[in-house]
Amino acid sequence: MTTITIHSSTHEYEVEIGSGLRNQLAERLLKNYQTVLVITDTTVAGHYLNDITKHLSSVENLHTAVVPSGESSKSMEHYRSLLDQCIDAQLDRHSLIIALGGGMIGDLAGFVASTYLRGIDYIQMPTSILAHDSSVGGKVAINHPKGKNLIGSFYNPKQVIYDVETLKSLPEREIRSGYGEVIKHAFLSDESWVKNLLQQSLKDLTSQQLKQDLTKGVRVKASIVEEDEREAGIRKHLNLGHTLAHAIEAELGYGEITHGEAVAIGLLFTLQLSEIKNSAHLPIKDYVNWLEKNKYPTSIMTKLDPEQLLKRMKWDKKTVHQNINFVLLEKTGSPYVIQMGDEELVHELKRMISAR
Repeated sequence: MTTITIHSSTHEYEVEIGSGLRNQLAERLLKNYQTVLVITDTTVAGHYLNDITKHLSSVENLHTAVVPSGESSKSMEHYRSLLDQCIDAQLDRHSLIIALGGGMIGDLAGFVASTYLRGIDYIQMPTSILAHDSSVGGKVAINHPKGKNLIGSFYNPKQVIYDVETLKSLPEREIRSGYGEVIKHAFLSDESWVKNLLQQSLKDLTSQQLKQDLTKGVRVKASIVEEDEREAGIRKHLNLGHTLAHAIEAELGYGEITHGEAVAIGLLFTLQLSEIKNSAHLPIKDYVNWLEKNKYPTSIMTKLDPEQLLKRMKWDKKTVHQNINFVLLEKTGSPYVIQMGDEELVHELKRMISAR
């Protein structure tokens, strides 16, 4: 097992990465909680909810809540419904919420925990590769029809328990989605890691390779959020590829494309902009080949109108006074934030779409 300690402004918490950790919940964490609510989705519930509840049988008051799978559940409707279930279950400030699932569940359940009774404890139990990013750092949110994650807060978990055995059941698309965030962390930090990933076919991933990549990604995220917890400075660098990604998700409708797939496409646009701005000598051709080899849906850009994407980006939470901020790279491992003009963005989006 690998343990990474995160030093937040409110408390320290540990990210534990290993096999079979879900089977040790009762003795590891839950002796301090008499009432527990497990929040998950329909897909994860079918695989792991019975496992979890079996190992929590010693909890005096155990409750479960299941929402539909998919990004569309990160909505005000499901948020309200979960608050109702918290009240019905009589959760108090000494209760615990467990977020069992991928990034969507982590965001939704974390936001419920952050707002119910002005905040109760929760732990993240990621079951996707994508969630190695979202489960660390305390960002929790729901979506608004006008944009992704527009309603949210910063609220750190008490612990992150990452049982890598739960990744064995992931379909190809979820692996692809998760590696959209993994390769983002690589471009933010380590040229040799990028090189190794670009040679990797995701269908041939070994368990050892996956655990190594997840651990590296968590360490990158941890080093940044410890220095800038509330996104006043370098934490903005974690938005690499995300400005366009969020616009793509919102414009297509949540669920049409996975978050990680959108990030991978947004990252391609970022690399191209970085080359134009800085002659950054980034491995764009190799990255395009990697996207194609691993079946990322880059052709979906042909369905989208650059002007509409621009409007969506104006709603992005990183936009200030209608000025769109992009994270670019001077080189691998050297990100920076720049304001981009509307005309330039539309021009480069048209160029990207025509190349698809």
